[in-house]
Amino acid sequence: MPFWHRLIIAAVVFIAVSLLARIVDWRMSRHHLEPEMMTRYRVLRRSVSAVILVVGFFSALLVIPQVRAIAGGLLASSAVLGIIVGFASQRTLGNFVAGLLIAITQPVRIGDRVTYGGEEGVIEDIGLTYTYIRTTDDARLVVPNEKLASDTIRNSTIRSRESFAEVTVQVPLSADLEAAVDGLRQEVAQDRDATVYVSSLDGNAAVTIRAGAADEDAAQTLERDLRVRVHRRLRASGVWG
Repeated sequence: MPFWHRLIIAAVVFIAVSLLARIVDWRMSRHHLEPEMMTRYRVLRRSVSAVILVVGFFSALLVIPQVRAIAGGLLASSAVLGIIVGFASQRTLGNFVAGLLIAITQPVRIGDRVTYGGEEGVIEDIGLTYTYIRTTDDARLVVPNEKLASDTIRNSTIRSRESFAEVTVQVPLSADLEAAVDGLRQEVAQDRDATVYVSSLDGNAAVTIRAGAADEDAAQTLERDLRVRVHRRLRASGVWG
């Protein structure tokens, strides 16, 4: 058989294995789990896909006589594991190993509200090598897993997923501040753990309204709602013309 025929066969084998990896990944991704399990499950799912691709690559090499002996030896022995362990000290596979450690120990979980490097955000995804944090301005902070596993990170929801919504408004010092605060307290009286207080008296009075929410997404939704409600209440009370 011509050499290029063997290359085509090897390519077809690898493409078939790649499709198999995608199908397995798709089937596994259809499971809906609790956040604690989702973090482990997502890393496991991608690890399985990576293993299938590695085994498929070496299997494709078996059809090429020039490298068949080497590929067969690697598949039939622990050499593949030795290669992985040998490269684990390198940056890329170091991130991979760190991702597995994060999935097992769970210092952070998908959906946790964290502060890392001075940036506050929500853990959006934990990949094989990188973790994605959605910041408050809807940007993405991409952190190598190796750094995330070794650096100090503040996790505000490690014990509980409950969060809070917070809105701060400026009230003129000439306005009846006490009446404005009382009106806002009435507005949020039905919200969970709601508080209204004057947080600053610098040029204008800064009034802060806080209320509890079930999780970060609920807090963001409540925050948008509070802005509208606070604006309506202050206009109705004559604080804002």
